[in-house]
Amino acid sequence: MTRMSNNKPLLVATGNYATGAVVEQKPPLTEVAPRAGLAVDGREFVRFQHLYRVLHAFMIVSFLTLAVTGLSLKFSYTPWAAKFSRLLGGFETAGYIHRFAAVVMFGTFTAHVIGLFKQKKRNQTTWKAILLGPNTLLPTKRDGQEFVATVKWFIGFGPRPQYGRWTYWEKFDYFAVFWGIVVIGSTGLTLWFPVFFTRFLPGPFINVATIIHSDEALLATGFIFTVHFFNTHLRPEKFPMDTTIFTGHMPLAEFKRDKPREYAELVASGTLEEHLEQPQPEIVVKAIRAFAWIALTIGFIVVIWIIYAMLFAYR
Repeated sequence: MTRMSNNKPLLVATGNYATGAVVEQKPPLTEVAPRAGLAVDGREFVRFQHLYRVLHAFMIVSFLTLAVTGLSLKFSYTPWAAKFSRLLGGFETAGYIHRFAAVVMFGTFTAHVIGLFKQKKRNQTTWKAILLGPNTLLPTKRDGQEFVATVKWFIGFGPRPQYGRWTYWEKFDYFAVFWGIVVIGSTGLTLWFPVFFTRFLPGPFINVATIIHSDEALLATGFIFTVHFFNTHLRPEKFPMDTTIFTGHMPLAEFKRDKPREYAELVASGTLEEHLEQPQPEIVVKAIRAFAWIALTIGFIVVIWIIYAMLFAYR
């Protein structure tokens, strides 16, 4: 690992990683804020592994494809949907593309689950430690407390909460994918293979599956392109774009500001240095930003399409 160019001893805190309690401080420790006359440590905190960055890219492409093709089928009676479907070769072709994107989505989800099992084996840990440990993705009592504290912070009645590895809205976004795979995915498969499923399901269930698949997909699309986009990209401290999930890196100052509890735990355990790397090459960052801007633009256009269809053309 690249060493710091600053030769002056800094401070390192030792203590309990799980609690974040700092016992003592002794050199050396990476500082976030540069001192006058000292070289700045340009390394960044590695937040996401390469696998999860790739899977997120596949998730974006497949979700955008599912959204635009699915909405063109749902609102097929609107002029914009008819024009868009003609660009794809017709509504039948849009259906084929929609199903192919669904296969990619299922594959991405499966690869993620397999990745979790491999990570568990690699770290030689247990599912109990993963699901109930300090960095769990399951909702906890502390998430509820941080939600209340965040609302108070918004209206000026309290300080900003000391967020840890995962915030409550990140956990919600994460499990929304599981919910979508179960509800939207299962009903989509039912509509794709109706003959097979009606062998053990009553025929009217196909009509129920049509309604659930259509309306739940519309809800998911609206949520992703509004609430998720705001939380991820449009917050004042992130605007106009947060590239962390794409590059996998966070500037150290940003990490300390956004995840102060996790930062304190890593400092206390003396393992912060293990999570630092040089920034991604500039050409990679520019390519990532171009990809992200395309995705954001498509998402905002889809939101406008949904609002127009719901207000002026919904049947």
